[in-house]
Amino acid sequence: MLFSSASFLYLFLPAVLLAYFVAPKRWKNGVLLFFSLLFYFFGERAYTLLLLISSLSDYLHSLYIEKHRGQKEAKVALISSVIVNLALLGFFKYSDFVVGTVNSLAGTSIPLPGVRLPIGISFYTFQTMSYTIDVYRGAVKAERNIFTLATFVSLFPQLIAGPIVRYKDVADELTERRVTISGAAAGIKRFAFGLGKKVLLANALGELCAAFTESGEKSTLFYWVYVLAYMLQIYFDFSGYSDMAIGLGKMFGFNFPENFDYPYISRSLTEFWRRWHITLGSWFRDYVYIPLGGNRRSKAKWMRNIFVVWLLTGLWHGASWNFAIWGLYFGVMLTIEKLLLHEPLKRAPKVVVRAYVLFFLAVSFAIFGADEQGGVISVLSGLFGLSGLPAYTFETGYYLKSYAVLLAVGAVGATPLIARAWNRFKEKPLAMGLEPLAIAALMLASTAALVDGSFNPFLYFRF
Repeated sequence: MLFSSASFLYLFLPAVLLAYFVAPKRWKNGVLLFFSLLFYFFGERAYTLLLLISSLSDYLHSLYIEKHRGQKEAKVALISSVIVNLALLGFFKYSDFVVGTVNSLAGTSIPLPGVRLPIGISFYTFQTMSYTIDVYRGAVKAERNIFTLATFVSLFPQLIAGPIVRYKDVADELTERRVTISGAAAGIKRFAFGLGKKVLLANALGELCAAFTESGEKSTLFYWVYVLAYMLQIYFDFSGYSDMAIGLGKMFGFNFPENFDYPYISRSLTEFWRRWHITLGSWFRDYVYIPLGGNRRSKAKWMRNIFVVWLLTGLWHGASWNFAIWGLYFGVMLTIEKLLLHEPLKRAPKVVVRAYVLFFLAVSFAIFGADEQGGVISVLSGLFGLSGLPAYTFETGYYLKSYAVLLAVGAVGATPLIARAWNRFKEKPLAMGLEPLAIAALMLASTAALVDGSFNPFLYFRF
């Protein structure tokens, strides 16, 4: 079940809100746990038990770690917990990738396991791992109520697409939280904006990307249009889900961490990764990069740490070589920035810096989406005019005309320009009356787009 589906918006969400606010305080976590498992069950009937097993494993490991804190047994239990988590993630996510790689390198024909990937396993595995590690470090106390911990792990707003919420972020709210009218209103507004990003922008941009993929008249310009659309699609899709998750959290009294901060306005690739998927970046920093030694080692070991983190970051996104290449690409670029470009980027004109960042991000997204385009080399060749394609075709112009307004709205919407304009206007009396109307209109337009896939106010015409 998706947040942007009619069944979620008009059946599941009203039901859980009604049950939650009717339930006595002591039952509220139980209501959230029940509906969260039901939410997951709708999408993953076969793997709901796996989610519970993961929760139970880290519950038992954390209790043992706390009981033996400071002793050898605690470290053994931590290692055991990490092995269990990574074994589950590795088996379900990387089995086919590993077997396929072995077949390619060794010339064997081992049948692929064909294991289906459980929804959200990358997210909830990282959440449970961070919980057990934090218990070992003494950053949090082990949760003694299995139902409370299971509620944290399975909490439906952030279960399948993040942000990656750590136990210490919501530990107090799991036991003592209060929903206010202002908080619920902020949550509804945040959810509405996220839904609009997903339905009106990301989905329509995805149609343009699909049109490029299916096109028989590609051109160099069409490759660049595709990459721009893909960059915006991924941003609005992912940040839209994060907005909806944060908004839903506020409706139930939780304050989830921010996950995106207008990453495309960054003045370096390093800054981009402080603004893009913030919770994932901070997870790898705190649980991989710093434990490896961070930058407090020799230059060789520091570079090793960078490349380990970015290889893992790439593979976290998907079990495919293009994701590994994508991760290593950022490892190379960030190393170059830190060693050679830090001062020049600070002194360079803004327009040069912005062009530099957007160009290398465009290349990165071409690599990221290359699996569907026949490989990294094929996509990069098309992007840089090395595929023997014309610079421009009639079909390229057709799609540019069709999606020009959508691309422009997406480009502006990916910057803080609209938010800044609204912040200057929102305190005026007229704005206070217009805001609820604007949110209602956004919900109405998003619902119309869900019901009628051909509706989108940002498309010039549909074909």
